[in-house]
Amino acid sequence: MITEILIIAAIILGLLFVIIYNDLIKQRNRVENAWAQIEVQLKRRYDLIPNLVETVKGYAGHEKALLENVTKARAAVMSANGVNETAEASNYLSSTLRSLFAVAENYPDLKANQNFLQLQKDLMDTENKIAYARQFYNDTVMKYNISIQTIPKNIVASLSGFGKKDLFETPQAERETPKVEF
Repeated sequence: MITEILIIAAIILGLLFVIIYNDLIKQRNRVENAWAQIEVQLKRRYDLIPNLVETVKGYAGHEKALLENVTKARAAVMSANGVNETAEASNYLSSTLRSLFAVAENYPDLKANQNFLQLQKDLMDTENKIAYARQFYNDTVMKYNISIQTIPKNIVASLSGFGKKDLFETPQAERETPKVEF
């Protein structure tokens, strides 16, 4: 009788292990998919930037340093490895693009150029998609990290090598409230 109870208990524990393991696999794959969605949007932004820079060059050629910074920031995003490095490079690129659009305000002909306006719209749409993808990624990572840290999933996670994932974070400098002066 005791042997039968032990066998049934072992079967139940085995099934529980398999169910938890499969759930952790699903969650890890969701995290990887969420990261891939960020990369898709970063690639879209990466592809739009050369056209934007070329359009601005035609009107604001003497803004060479700014255009070079945008190009360097673009390259940094594509060569970044991992969540933290990509987040930092992506945030720097966003900042250089804001500077580029601010400079464009000084060129009325550029602001009226249909190609520039369409590129600006496409880039802003992409920035919104990146922001959404970052939020979705962080939500997915949070759920995954909670799963691998709570009982009983933490036992299966530690036995199976599931590790904590990094969140996509905003640098401290961008968290501060901007000063607005009139």
